[in-house]
Amino acid sequence: MKKLVLIPVFVLMAVFQVLAQDDAIQRFFSNYMEDDRFSRVYISPKMMQMAGGFLKNNAEEADSQELGALIQKIKGIRILSSDEVDGMKMYNEAYGSLTKQKYEELMDVQDKDSSIKFLVREENGLVKELLMLAGDKGEFTLLSMLGNFTYEDLNMLAEKTNIPGMEEYGKGNMPQ
Repeated sequence: MKKLVLIPVFVLMAVFQVLAQDDAIQRFFSNYMEDDRFSRVYISPKMMQMAGGFLKNNAEEADSQELGALIQKIKGIRILSSDEVDGMKMYNEAYGSLTKQKYEELMDVQDKDSSIKFLVREENGLVKELLMLAGDKGEFTLLSMLGNFTYEDLNMLAEKTNIPGMEEYGKGNMPQ
């Protein structure tokens, strides 16, 4: 009988752990939603579906059709940025709010006055979230891109799109 009670308890604890991670990022965004020093961008899954569908349906080239299908895999993009804050302080605050066990670091570039970090959250061999944190003396950017990607998909996005943050991603030696 005790085993029957303990199994659902452990399952619920695991679910709350996953939800808490998403909440940490959402809380960070929410803390600065009304702050006029920040630019906020949210691109919904429906908008990504529409853009990808438009590309696929109106493309003559195979590359454009492939890119359209890839863009449809994006389930949403959130960006929070400012050039009116102490970017390193914001970078440290954002990084500190993450549950590190859920993310794997892809790239970390540190120098005297700036930091940029790319992290991924994977499930079942697919990238569910690409997270970019960037900060320096006067600028901060947090980008969260949700979807179901392979690393090859992310490399193609970096190479063929102007999605914010993907240029920096493409400069690193990302997995194939």
